[in-house]
Amino acid sequence: ARLGGDEFGLLLEHCHLEQAWRIAEELLQAVQQFKFVWEGKVHSVGVSIGVVPITAASESLSAVLRAADAACYTAKRKGRNRVYVYQTDDAELAQRSSEMHWVARITQALEEDRFELFCQPIAELVPHAGERAHYEILVRMLEPGSPVIAPEAFLPAAERYNLMPAIDRWVVRRVISWLAALPPESEQRAAIYSINLSGASLADNAMLDFIREQLILNQVPGQMLGFEIAETTAIANLTQATHFFREIKKLGCRTTLDNFGSAMFSIACLNVLQMDYLKIDGNFIKDIAHDRIAEVLVDAINQVAHEMSAKTVAGWTENPAILGTLKEIGVDHAQGYAISRPRLLAELGKEQELAAPQ
Repeated sequence: ARLGGDEFGLLLEHCHLEQAWRIAEELLQAVQQFKFVWEGKVHSVGVSIGVVPITAASESLSAVLRAADAACYTAKRKGRNRVYVYQTDDAELAQRSSEMHWVARITQALEEDRFELFCQPIAELVPHAGERAHYEILVRMLEPGSPVIAPEAFLPAAERYNLMPAIDRWVVRRVISWLAALPPESEQRAAIYSINLSGASLADNAMLDFIREQLILNQVPGQMLGFEIAETTAIANLTQATHFFREIKKLGCRTTLDNFGSAMFSIACLNVLQMDYLKIDGNFIKDIAHDRIAEVLVDAINQVAHEMSAKTVAGWTENPAILGTLKEIGVDHAQGYAISRPRLLAELGKEQELAAPQ
């Protein structure tokens, strides 16, 4: 039976596991030997096969299908064109099954609008004329009867199974809608709200048009938005990242290269990107108060960024000692628990509204 676009299932009744493995190997050999000609060229076909025993302990049909999917994926990861037999105590398969469970939960959360936006302020350490308040937008997942789910729990599965563009679009749409609903006199309209974009969204040619359409539809100026791309994402998608930064700036949005220092990013690439902000990797920042090498590295990154007319942001600013060292170095902005914990975006400015005269 055909289970998906390129997925097929074969049910072997009254078949021992060893015999099923032999049948799978025979299928593998038959597929590998198949050749076809297209536009004058000979092409071959490959297949990855997962074998799953169905026993009295099998929970349900969906559980069996999830196990089969996990086994097929493991066969692909191990080099493709091979047979992999599902084992209940296999750590790799357990991880895959866990990820598939998250895929279902993320998909349902998107359908039911069960995400929540948080924000964390990015504080100015070195005064700059005309500099505006700045926040990073963070996304959390909601489930009935459960605490708010942090992004590190569900984003890895979303990235692996190409759900990030849908999440990114949800965030963009919600942030712009929130901005459009702010009263004209609100102080929050003067701030910048920075949204993280995934590599999959960078590769999505329609993402720029989507952002542009949302801004126009909601009559929100691009100057109220910023977009962050992680250094590793920019390295892997340099052409797309350069194009995105260039085009998004035309809309008035700010740009940030995030987690700088987490990979070997060349200075030449920095010149190409021409970002507005460079956010230094938190692994350097967390040790800066007691590690001279980390301090020197941050100082060097700060100087390079300033030579490129980019302002610096230090993530993971968790205590006053780190904050003091950053000020001595001359880093422009800081973000972390020493400044403020993340809070609900919807609550931003509520104190101002409550304090206003009635």
